[in-house]
Amino acid sequence: MPRSTPQFVIRRAMASDLPTLHKLSKMVHFINLPPDQEIIADKIRNSRQSFLRAARDAKSVQRPESHESSGGISQKTAQADIFMFVIEELNTEGCIGSSQVVSQMGGPGQPNVCFKLETREKYAEDLKFGTKHTVARVYLDESGPSELGGLILQPSFRGHKHKLGRFTSLVRFHFIGLHRKMFRPTILAEMMAPISSKGESLVWDSLGRRFIPLSYDEADRFCQYSRAFMTDLLPEGDIHLSLLPPQARAQIGEVGPDTIPARRMLERLGFTYSGFVDPFDGGPYLTVNTDDVQLVNDTFAAELGPTIKHEQTDKTGIVSCLNNDGDFRAVQCAFKVDRNGKLRVTSETMVALHAEPGATAGCTPMRVPVEPGKQPATRKRTASKAPAKTTKKAAARTTKKTSKKVAKSSAKTTKKTAAKKS
Repeated sequence: MPRSTPQFVIRRAMASDLPTLHKLSKMVHFINLPPDQEIIADKIRNSRQSFLRAARDAKSVQRPESHESSGGISQKTAQADIFMFVIEELNTEGCIGSSQVVSQMGGPGQPNVCFKLETREKYAEDLKFGTKHTVARVYLDESGPSELGGLILQPSFRGHKHKLGRFTSLVRFHFIGLHRKMFRPTILAEMMAPISSKGESLVWDSLGRRFIPLSYDEADRFCQYSRAFMTDLLPEGDIHLSLLPPQARAQIGEVGPDTIPARRMLERLGFTYSGFVDPFDGGPYLTVNTDDVQLVNDTFAAELGPTIKHEQTDKTGIVSCLNNDGDFRAVQCAFKVDRNGKLRVTSETMVALHAEPGATAGCTPMRVPVEPGKQPATRKRTASKAPAKTTKKAAARTTKKTSKKVAKSSAKTTKKTAAKKS
């Protein structure tokens, strides 16, 4: 297990990351990380301003003022705070993955469009027979939740001993915990549905494309600029999913193979699926109450104290620093909180954070692939002695002694009884 020197750091995305992020975006089909350099560059610029606002301790995020319902993904994220994280290998300073969290996605007048799945029951009295059908209805959500997205890691780093995918995902909850007032009461995660190697969606081809004459990729790209076409062209009433091919129907509410670990991780944090799916590919929408996420509640801010040796640390978790210029850095490390409430880390961790004693740091205590210096004390079990082997002669002697004692005891009891009677 890794010891005291961090090998990976998560920081805010920078303009120099654009080529790598564009390359990563081509590996998956994320609506919030499209393979478009201009859109990604805009996200990086918006992210830079968002981190600056967080550094100035912004108390809240204003809801979008526009009341037009045609806003696309890019417009919605531009009107809220978007925090774009990248994970970097310290030895090479190369970006190997990314994740995002948007403070508020949409709101009144700018709804998020999805399908709500409902059950319809029918019964024929003359046949004495009933049926149940799942239907999809267009649903306009104006609650404006915070939204997770854009979680991706280079394939060569998946399954790494440092659990980099987990780190890249959980750092968002660490950040939310430090800046709770910037985020909404609910967090939404739009999970990626099964997509073919050619970038095609069976659900889209069987359902959405019947009403919107665009390919899945075309509709996905156009969604960055406007979503009005969805409400204009999709049916207003029930869409009976029983009319879809069985293979397409089976994919609704499911995720692709590469997304299964991410879904399980979110579900362990308390996210649930409530029958809302993406109108394009049928991917499930998972939600959670922000205040119910334990990682968010466990996160705290503290002043960094003087560095200590690794042997003096006794806990592990995510530790981060956000300086006045909006530069954010986070690592998985061992630490200790001293009697004065100061956060103590090793000199190697301090260097990785680009921080000095006296700076304010964020901390989320949790199990990470790092050893603390002091292991928790455990009780030693005392080995029980094996019973000695008893020979036949020893057993015979023991039996004789026991018989004599019993005989003497019986004789004494008889004498006492006789004396009492007399």
